[in-house]
Amino acid sequence: MARKPLIVGNWKMNKTVTESISLIREIVDFLKREQNTEIAICPPFTSIWVARELLQDTNILLGAQNMYYKDEGAYTGEISAKMLQNIGCKFVILGHSERRIYFKESSQEIASKAKQAINYNLIPIICVGENLEERELNQANYIIQEQIKSVFEIFKMHDMEKVIFAYEPIWAIGTGKSATPEEANSMIKFIRALVREKYTEKIAEQIKILYGGSVNHNNINELMLKPDIDGALVGGASLNALTFSQLFNYNSRKY
Repeated sequence: MARKPLIVGNWKMNKTVTESISLIREIVDFLKREQNTEIAICPPFTSIWVARELLQDTNILLGAQNMYYKDEGAYTGEISAKMLQNIGCKFVILGHSERRIYFKESSQEIASKAKQAINYNLIPIICVGENLEERELNQANYIIQEQIKSVFEIFKMHDMEKVIFAYEPIWAIGTGKSATPEEANSMIKFIRALVREKYTEKIAEQIKILYGGSVNHNNINELMLKPDIDGALVGGASLNALTFSQLFNYNSRKY
């Protein structure tokens, strides 16, 4: 079964509501005829409502950048899966390296968030990745395996069918450096093998695994030609409608 590719724009802490309105309108105009690739944007929480309104009846899906693993309660400043579901989100990014590093989120906490997302019919995009030192010490596979193990410990087979992974080497995020297509595909193939070993061949073959880390129009084609790379989680290039739309011009022959 062919996996339909997905490109997700992660706006991070960028764009006011006013700026978001302008950007979304431009993206919709640029990509309204795109059918070969699923499209999603993940604006900041303050822009999610207006994004939902602007994306209705379009081919662009909505996601959030984070959430908490509790249903509700006295958790000042947090956002629940129920809230995201109610406002119209389909995806939620979890475990981004910036959450792991700056906000000290553990792999166990990220797995709990992902499980809660599934409970509310949200698709978690679970990010994993190693830093430069870990890669140079040949520890990358071990680091990725440890990050994913926390998900495997609490996810049943039917849960894993609803998950997306994103491999984001920390050393390539926002640095202008990108893993080579061969490096990215090799790690994504390794992640797929872990899923296969824990669950089934069918799940391993149907699960989408994205690449993220300085993705732009210059490297998207080579990345997307690799057999195990199913799309991209995009930061900086998603903050401009033209540069984001250029990502969808890749060669899609493998699909």
